[in-house]
Amino acid sequence: MAKQFDHLTKDHIGFITAQHIFFCGTAADEGRVNISPKGMDSLRILGPNRLIWRNWTGSGNETAAHLALHNRMTLMWCGFEARPMIMRAYGTARTLHPRDPEFATLNAQFPTTDGARQIYDVSVAMVQTSCGYAVPFFEHQGPRDTLEGWTRDKGPQGIATYWKERNQQTIDGLPTHILEDPNA
Repeated sequence: MAKQFDHLTKDHIGFITAQHIFFCGTAADEGRVNISPKGMDSLRILGPNRLIWRNWTGSGNETAAHLALHNRMTLMWCGFEARPMIMRAYGTARTLHPRDPEFATLNAQFPTTDGARQIYDVSVAMVQTSCGYAVPFFEHQGPRDTLEGWTRDKGPQGIATYWKERNQQTIDGLPTHILEDPNA
């Protein structure tokens, strides 16, 4: 039976910090719903109703475009290793790009890297837990370092070029605002 909460409890926070992966879901009015796996020490809990996650440069940039239209977001964690639980945090989020004044302060919460594309500042409105009895067991073997190596090899200029060439539109053609201010 699902249980709902209006904030992240100490137990929820413990569950989140024990996970090696989470999933982010966003959508526009039309087109594809995006669900992306996230990892790489990219999440920080700042309070019972606030968390941030840093988005690394990657092949798609759906989340930023969807949030420019509708600031709703769902994050999900699954207990793959021991505790059979699925937990979702429903809320709203705002996108912060490296050009935004608050980006540097929030980015300082994470290890130093050149690959940070956005930080999402999430306001949690509801948390829902449910059983994860049908979720299979997986053994965590460790983090991948592929993206970190790719980022290091590209360097800041190569990443900027990648954003220009590959991250300005979603697969549905929506603008991601990676290189410009959407309010300008």
